[in-house]
Amino acid sequence: MVVIRAPRVYRPQEDTWLLARALHEVPSVRGGRVLDVCAGTGALTMAAAAAGAGSLTAVDLSWPALMSTWMNCRLRGIAVKLLHGDFGSALRLPRFDVVVANPPYVPAEGEGGHGAARAWDAGPDGRSVLDRLCAMLPDLLTDGGVGLIVHSAISDHQRSLEQLGRQGASAQVVATGTVPFGPVMRSRAGWLAANGFISPGQHEEELVVIRVDRTSSPVVADPA
Repeated sequence: MVVIRAPRVYRPQEDTWLLARALHEVPSVRGGRVLDVCAGTGALTMAAAAAGAGSLTAVDLSWPALMSTWMNCRLRGIAVKLLHGDFGSALRLPRFDVVVANPPYVPAEGEGGHGAARAWDAGPDGRSVLDRLCAMLPDLLTDGGVGLIVHSAISDHQRSLEQLGRQGASAQVVATGTVPFGPVMRSRAGWLAANGFISPGQHEEELVVIRVDRTSSPVVADPA
């Protein structure tokens, strides 16, 4: 897929395509309301359109990303609602039948990325965005709705599964893929190894797609 990409916008790559393939396996995409979280170029918005989505919303903190999504959809005649801000802003909209997300998940020194790095840097454990997304995702879904999240196993997919389960959702790994480190991972491999995220000399990572099925109302802790 050829896409237009403004400067500082994440380039679609292996995690994008792994998630797109998983999306095509979800029957409720056809005719459904679909939300693309951390939309970037809109590659997944376009994948949802190709799968027959009834309506499309794309959310991103980056104006260049939303501009890229708009241009790519416009060129293909795809109608999309654009939402600028954190994915939490989508809570004010009606719930979605399908939510697809490729959030930042690469462990990094410091709390967050700047500029282009905001698309991948996710704090010291790679979970600064994932933890909030897992806590919020069931509230974005209709009853019986489906969410799909992709991230590296380096960022602890078991923790994602456990968090989603506590939110009243059924969560399971539905796709994996092993890929060579890209430029970002190669550039910080020494730091990642020193902090126990990878083994010394490791040059590949496992990508994981987690499917989230909202099967009940989110669990609310007893204040007592």
